[in-house]
Amino acid sequence: MRDKGFNKYNLQKIFSGRLKKSLIGLAVITAMTATTVYGKNSPTQHFNRVSTFPVYLNSDVANETVAEIVAAANKGNTLVYTDGKMKGIGFVDITDITAPAAAGFVDVGGEPTSVAVFGNYILAAVNTSSDYINTSGNLVVIDYKRKSIIKTIALNGQPDSIAVSPDGRYAAVAIENERDEDLGDGVPPQAPAGFLSIIDLDGKPSNWNVRNVVLTGLSPLYGADPEPESVDINQDNIAVVTLQENNHIVLVDLRNGSIVKHFSAGQVTLNSVDATKDKQIILNETLKDVLHEPDGVSWMGNKQFATANEGDLDGGSRGFTIFNSDGSIAYESKETVEHIITAHGHFPDKRAGKKGNEPENVEYGVFGDNKKKKQNEKIKRYLFVGSERSSIILAYRITDDAEPEFIQALPSPVKPEGLLAIPERNLFVVAGEEDARDDKIRSSLSIYSLQHGAPSYPDIMSEQKNNVPIGWGALSGLTMDPENKNIVYTIQDSFYVSSRIFKLDISQTPAIISDEIILKDSNDILSNISPDLVKKDSGKTVNLDPEGITVAADGGFWIASEGKGSIGDEKKPFVSANLLLRTSPEGVIEKVVTLPDSVNSRQVRFGFEGCTMVLDGDTELIYVVFQRPLQGDIANHVRIGQYNSSTGKWAFFYYPLDNVESDNGGWVGLSGITALADNKFLVIERDNQSGLDAAVKRIYKFSGKGLTPLADNGSNNIAYPLVSKTLVDDLMDDLTATGGLVLEKIEGITVTPDGTVLIVNDNDGVDDSNGETRFMRLKGML
Repeated sequence: MRDKGFNKYNLQKIFSGRLKKSLIGLAVITAMTATTVYGKNSPTQHFNRVSTFPVYLNSDVANETVAEIVAAANKGNTLVYTDGKMKGIGFVDITDITAPAAAGFVDVGGEPTSVAVFGNYILAAVNTSSDYINTSGNLVVIDYKRKSIIKTIALNGQPDSIAVSPDGRYAAVAIENERDEDLGDGVPPQAPAGFLSIIDLDGKPSNWNVRNVVLTGLSPLYGADPEPESVDINQDNIAVVTLQENNHIVLVDLRNGSIVKHFSAGQVTLNSVDATKDKQIILNETLKDVLHEPDGVSWMGNKQFATANEGDLDGGSRGFTIFNSDGSIAYESKETVEHIITAHGHFPDKRAGKKGNEPENVEYGVFGDNKKKKQNEKIKRYLFVGSERSSIILAYRITDDAEPEFIQALPSPVKPEGLLAIPERNLFVVAGEEDARDDKIRSSLSIYSLQHGAPSYPDIMSEQKNNVPIGWGALSGLTMDPENKNIVYTIQDSFYVSSRIFKLDISQTPAIISDEIILKDSNDILSNISPDLVKKDSGKTVNLDPEGITVAADGGFWIASEGKGSIGDEKKPFVSANLLLRTSPEGVIEKVVTLPDSVNSRQVRFGFEGCTMVLDGDTELIYVVFQRPLQGDIANHVRIGQYNSSTGKWAFFYYPLDNVESDNGGWVGLSGITALADNKFLVIERDNQSGLDAAVKRIYKFSGKGLTPLADNGSNNIAYPLVSKTLVDDLMDDLTATGGLVLEKIEGITVTPDGTVLIVNDNDGVDDSNGETRFMRLKGML
């Protein structure tokens, strides 16, 4: 189960250490005031992630596994999830929520699309279709205690969603019979038509009866091809069914199979959104009359239900809607969901030109209900909205006399699909379906607990500018403002164009991005060296790969921009060189420094990764770390470059990298540097692994005293002075203390005047990443 590179970080240690640290962290956060979206009137209870279970632990680390839909059995102590890749139903013991454990797996002979629990029975909707025309499926009934199949019931179509009525009398299955999106333009109608199956749960499974409800002829769009997507059932045994492609909603009385009501899901106009995929977040566009095209649906009592408006053909309103059962709209989120997601650094620009954050599912839960009227004031109703492309969950508090109140955002596994409230245990669970080990992503179940105190996420948010939140993500370097102990500057890397610096107020939690400084080549300095890095616009903005930043002596900035490509590599050819840039406080480029030709000729695509400055009289000494060894350098030795602003010369040290083996391969390199007093430095040394594959996320200290760096003379294997490093902190426990899997790209580091070490990770612009940004404040290390 364990990877060799993970050494002593076994699961039990992770979970027990995590709980202790998260409780300590919560106490610190509670004493501070969150601003912006959370406001001063934030509630006293929040959901905090306490653990994450990669579902490959129910099989093998090499398997591609998928947790899509999740349910709860055994009084909320066992999670049951669908795994379409492994064609089965998985079980996870969460008796101890801080240490979820693999609890078995049942092969169901096809692709499970949804799962529900009825007493001691697990009901799995299983797709067994051979193609889009010859559709078939089963309702597989599993005995929970024995973990064995006791009945298979034919459904005569390809199922999607399943729900069990609160009184246990009925199960409803949306038989989607989905269309082939590669056939023609993928536009309906495509036979066979979908329908709704009702299973009468009367007595033993051998006695259960299946009834079908025809849903054709209801929608004016593609009435012959309804494609029911999701279903939920209220206490009156009324099923609400979404017909996503048809932008339609149907209410069915399960007692007699009659259609109570059906109506269009409607449309909405979105203002101030980003609808263009252009590697920048600019919320200045309008999308007019967008169809909702809802996916997930959840009853909120008997008179209202909420839909997640993911979109499909021509729609996707990037938010959610609360409908009254008569078809009228009680609440429309409009563009607010996208704005909240942007403020949290989770906006997926690669999806901007399509359906944005794509809300996939919604879940409603009533917490604190102990059936005693005198305790009713403690009952809290929550609505959870899961964003598939932003990998974030938005939690809202629901009251009878007001609009939904946004409470908090929860980081989730990549592509959250299944949402599950377990109110009897004050828990909420998310299933993330994406699994790609080579991309550092594992399909997982995350568990959140309703706790007293402030939320443990986010660590960073942005304020509004021009009435919309500042868009941000892919943070790299960090540097303190030497004149203000409450201000830190950070920078985004090449995932985005129009390179910019962010001003970060750390006097509060979460830290607040209060302003942005756009880098510009107003004086054509960069244009004369690397014209391809300057945008051809009137603003002369630049497209660098900023990985390091440090404040210069006059209040301006030194920025280390990583080169792209490797010399002599046909697969990753040289595109641009590593550059060191000096800017004004306003971000105007004043100087561009290149490496010596003898160094540029050795370039590999893992170049500049961080920089820091030491002032020696009037001379600025800029120290820059390379991520990995250059061509011709001594194996496992990476350079630290020193640039002298007075002489304009470069000289180099060697830094010895850790050598840690991992079952998943990978490498170790440097990712950040910051100067301390007395010619000492801190660096981040990390591998390129995440989750349980990760092994090296460390802070080391070294001294430059007594060492004279050497210039590069063009020779191979030069014996540069070798620094001696001392381990300051292994970040593995810090990274798992948040209840999530270990993040890969730990990149930025700086130190406050009181000795607190600040660390930030790069969230890769929410691309092949769950978008989670952690801003760690580590005390007592120095």
